[in-house]
This record gives sequence, structure tokens and C-alpha cells, in this order.
Amino acid sequence: MNRKLLTVAAAGLATAAAIGAATLTTAETDNAGGGPTEATVPTEKQMTIWRDPSCGCCDAYADYMEENGYHVTRIDDPDFDERSIEAGVPEQGLGCHLAQADGYYVSGLVPAEIVERLTSERPEITGITLPGMPMNAPGMAGKSGTLKTYAFSGDDITVFSNE
Repeated sequence: MNRKLLTVAAAGLATAAAIGAATLTTAETDNAGGGPTEATVPTEKQMTIWRDPSCGCCDAYADYMEENGYHVTRIDDPDFDERSIEAGVPEQGLGCHLAQADGYYVSGLVPAEIVERLTSERPEITGITLPGMPMNAPGMAGKSGTLKTYAFSGDDITVFSNE
């Protein structure tokens, strides 16, 4: 009798294990088709954006960064400008939102290739900014023409990119 009970229990455990394995495999497959997650995206391709909740260009910029391989976390913050100044962005250099990527602050509609240059070169600065809302920037009409991006660190402000 005990042997029969033990056999039934073992069969039940084996069935439960098989169902669990099938469920796990299905979940992994479903997630793989759903796009990158924060856990699967390298640190330099993760970005958090603090933005005014009513700003459509900030959403367009976040979509643009996602199209360029970034995992973007959007945080509604109507006081992003105060957060930007606290982070070290010069007041005259404020962009339309504040982002953080791989330990750097990125203010405004900075093109993806400039953010990638920042995170790969790793200069000793706090971050970069594209002041205002230039019409030829990603998130507005799209990147066209020249955009001047500035590096900032403490009181130092220099041109980071003029392309």
C-alpha cells in the first residue's frame, strides 16, 4: 500500500514538474517576442526620462530612443526643470526633459548617436544638454541639420558636439 502511494505521489510530482517546465518555456518565448526588458538591455542602453506629463515631444523622443535600442523608463515630473538644475544642468542650457543614461545626465532632445558617444567615450563630465526644443531635433521634426550639444560639469560648460 505504501509503495502504491509513493508511486502515485512521484507521478504527481513528475507531472507538476513537466507542466512547470512547459509554462516557463512558454513565458520565456512570449517575452522574447515582446521586445527588450530592462534585465536584457545593457546598462548603457537603459534610459530614464523625467518629463512634463503634457509634453508630446518628450514621448516622441522616448519612442525615438526605443527605436534606437534603448529601454526607456518614463517618469511624469512637472518639476523636471528643478530636477535638472539640481542635477547640474546649467539654467541657460535646460532642455525639454531630463534623462539619465549609464550614469550621465542628458538634458533635451539629444540624438541617439551623441548619447552613444557619451556613454562609450565616458568623459569626466556630469552630462550633456541640447538647450530648448530645436525644431530639427529628434522628438520634434526629426534630426536634420546641425545641433550643438554642450557638456557640463560644475561651472564648466563646453561644446560636446556640433553636428
